[in-house]
Amino acid sequence: MHPPEPRRPQPWPIRLAHWANVPLLAILAASGLQILVAYPRMGPRGRPFALYPFQDAVPPSWLRLGDWLAGARSWHFAFGWFLALNGLVYVLYLALSGEWRRRLFLPRRDTRDAVATLAYYLRLRPAPAQTGLYNGLQRLAYTAALFMGALSVLSGLVLYKPVQLQWLTALFGGYDPARFVHLLLLALLALFTVGHVVLVALHPRTFGEMLTGGRKTDAR
Repeated sequence: MHPPEPRRPQPWPIRLAHWANVPLLAILAASGLQILVAYPRMGPRGRPFALYPFQDAVPPSWLRLGDWLAGARSWHFAFGWFLALNGLVYVLYLALSGEWRRRLFLPRRDTRDAVATLAYYLRLRPAPAQTGLYNGLQRLAYTAALFMGALSVLSGLVLYKPVQLQWLTALFGGYDPARFVHLLLLALLALFTVGHVVLVALHPRTFGEMLTGGRKTDAR
């Protein structure tokens, strides 16, 4: 058998999708908050929603984009298609290139390492040895972010065409639950982004690799 062909830690399609997400997510978050301002309640017909403690709370204007409801919807749905396309291309690349083996969380392979890495970050034990591109906890986080992105697109489609996509609306339990899920996913993705930036600051080499691709290593 031939030895595996050397690969860069961050191939150019991965880097392109990664950096495209930066403006796309920023625009979608800001325009989504402007849409929320038009009706800042989660319950049906204005009734309180037990899981949402910020009833009637309005995000500050510097976090919003679109000025008014129609303008924000135009921004949001236009760039939402670009985000969905970017995610689709990314998933296809992972599948066709075999990169999914290096990046996605596989429970039998990664669970023990994810727990050990979490214990290290909590200062409960020494750092476990890292043998691949990412540790188990990183793979879990990136895989979770991928699923959150997919759910965000699907819940967004419910808000876009709730009647035409009745089967999808029913899967989310109705329009109002889908709206809450969509907002919750925005908060979770924002938390993921903050954690991602913190980890990059702790390991600045990864930032350089995401710019240049890094040096080629074996494919494992």
